[in-house]
Amino acid sequence: MLNTCIQTQNNYICCKNSLKFAETTNMTTKIKQILDLSPRNSVLFSSWLTAQNLDAKEQYSYMKRGWLSRISKGVYKLNGTTPTLLSTISSYNEQLGKHCIIGAHTALEMRGYSHYLSMGKPTAYLFTEQTERLPKWLLDGDWEMNVRYMITSFLGDSLLGIETMTVDHNNLLVSSAERAILECLNLPDASSSLLDIYHIMEGLTTLRPNLMQTLLETCTSLKVKRLFLYMAEKANHPWLQYLNTEKISLGSSRFMVTPTGKYIRKYNMTISKELVEYE
Repeated sequence: MLNTCIQTQNNYICCKNSLKFAETTNMTTKIKQILDLSPRNSVLFSSWLTAQNLDAKEQYSYMKRGWLSRISKGVYKLNGTTPTLLSTISSYNEQLGKHCIIGAHTALEMRGYSHYLSMGKPTAYLFTEQTERLPKWLLDGDWEMNVRYMITSFLGDSLLGIETMTVDHNNLLVSSAERAILECLNLPDASSSLLDIYHIMEGLTTLRPNLMQTLLETCTSLKVKRLFLYMAEKANHPWLQYLNTEKISLGSSRFMVTPTGKYIRKYNMTISKELVEYE
């Protein structure tokens, strides 16, 4: 009788251990499948995990068992990993079908057009449309880059001049050089850094006239268009001759781009003296 009880108990323990092993194996298999679909340092969104057959109950179980760590409501990472800002933006776009764009100076640096090395923590210039505002947890995260986020539609609501770049296995939406230089000129502090932007412009020797023409015709900022054409003329870029400036509306009002400086009659604007006199 005692032997029978011991045998029954052993069978129960073996059965229980087998179930645990099977459950652990199943969880490991699901995590591996998720890793096959996204880089290891990705952020994982609850809705995307659900689409990968990992429902809310299982997500909670994975978190309790130490497979997942919670970043914010409905946002996880694999335990032991450290998502970067760029990997997070990639996950945000690809898993949620969003369009967070890396633009302005950051896009130009990624494309090798920066004329100086950033000192200290680099800055990521991020852009979205009005309907796709970035969540607070992403904006306030302790990232390896400072975040400068802007909502703008001065180049329309399409992805005109946006290209896909892959960085460390992360697919990113990055402004082309043609779009990025216009984004630089549209930044709130652009007027105080016109000479720095011009230094970048000097290196843009291979801009594509057709794309540049379309962007300038689409651009709703008269100030940006005037500054761009002035700088392009000053840099004497060969691609400028292929632009049809008659199709680019520049308006007639006068702009005081800087409070003091020199007046440029052709473009009816006052800009910094240091830019005008720079040779």
